Amino acid sequence: MKQPEQTKEAMFINLCDTTGAALEHLGMALGWDPVQPRRFGGRTRDIDLNAAALLFAGTQIIDVVYHEQLSSRDGSVRHLGDSMTGEGKGDNEVVTVDLTRIPPQVDTILFLVTSYTGQSFDQIDNAFCRVIDSTSGTEIAHYNLSGGAHTGLVMGKVVRAANFWRFEPLGATIHAQHPVEAVPHMAPFLTTPQTSSDT
Repeated sequence: MKQPEQTKEAMFINLCDTTGAALEHLGMALGWDPVQPRRFGGRTRDIDLNAAALLFAGTQIIDVVYHEQLSSRDGSVRHLGDSMTGEGKGDNEVVTVDLTRIPPQVDTILFLVTSYTGQSFDQIDNAFCRVIDSTSGTEIAHYNLSGGAHTGLVMGKVVRAANFWRFEPLGATIHAQHPVEAVPHMAPFLTTPQTSSDT
């Protein structure tokens, strides 16, 4: 079984196993508990969290995969289906990434969670998201999301390196209910393309 190699000196995880072989398939999984019924009756609003992957070339957004667009244009990133209530045990939404098929111009993939129905995370029980090696099932990173007045979380980013990809945990809170709303908040987490100056 492949085991991701974590580089502790820097705050990133090289997405390769202990032999140096690059990992090829990642998953970002999201789960949460459904809203609890009120003790004395009355309607309660369902909790709908969304998992998303945003693909960038430098600071330019190239593609977005989320509940309204279940696949990137080239099929390398896929959303496996929308849960609108959090019903069921374990992962409620999963986004898969085939790193071998990511377009060459894409250098960053941001993993994002938003509260589509607008509840802040301090109103949501047992919310979590995690990144896994989809081939082995090994968990690379795990976040407990419950708590806080925010409605969105930038979980982390997958960044292209010389011979492999690496995962950088972020855990940055934002206020956004929809992935499209979140795009303007992504600038601090992106690499500005370098330009060569004339000599």
